[in-house]
Amino acid sequence: MINIIHGDMLDVLRSLPDASVDCVATDPPYGETSLEWDRWPAGWPERLLRVLKPTGSMWVFGSLRMFFDHLPEFVGWQMSHEVIWEKQNGTGFFTDRFRRVHEMAVHFYPSASRWADIYKAPQMTLDARARVIRKKAKPAQWQGERGATVYRSEDGGPRLVRSVIFAPNEHGRALHPTQKPSVLVAPLLRYACPVGGVVLDPFAGSGTTGVVARECGMQAILIEKNAAFVDVIRQRLDDDAPLLRRAAE
Repeated sequence: MINIIHGDMLDVLRSLPDASVDCVATDPPYGETSLEWDRWPAGWPERLLRVLKPTGSMWVFGSLRMFFDHLPEFVGWQMSHEVIWEKQNGTGFFTDRFRRVHEMAVHFYPSASRWADIYKAPQMTLDARARVIRKKAKPAQWQGERGATVYRSEDGGPRLVRSVIFAPNEHGRALHPTQKPSVLVAPLLRYACPVGGVVLDPFAGSGTTGVVARECGMQAILIEKNAAFVDVIRQRLDDDAPLLRRAAE
């Protein structure tokens, strides 16, 4: 079930039951531009602690500047790790800096919880290459004699998904100014939410979190303040591919 709620997220969160959400995955306004919609709602990270299950966690897209600017608001959260989204192009507003072709997705869990109790499903990819390793010692988990040549993985075998993920951005087909690609969001949701669990996105935008959650067999609560984007979310969930084609025409 995908529940779409039109309203201000700070108001809507008051109506959600305690400990009812398995995972939060969201892309808040970074507050880095003068655009009308790019306004950081003060205090939202703390509000999410109440609705999250003790085993739950949160993915937040943002820039390093955004997190530094609002660091005090993440009191009550413990950072776990981060994923870097590498784009095929980026912004070059400043000619005296490096061209920015990345954004971050930072994983948090409640400081009151133990990391061992947090739900997590490490993501694997079946594209590992055979690697030859000459051992100087004999680790207990490996076979072979000291100094022997061994293979850590076979061609096409499993390996952990890398923390830097390349995915083309949505330029030319996006229905929201900051729409994230589904192939980027999917491994984050699968990592932090069990199948059948509930994902909450308090800044739903064009609803990518809901589209991906449905594809992954999860439920979702999508909160969006802008009525126009609420309509976009409903259309994407009804028939995603035709809508994207029409938007690109």
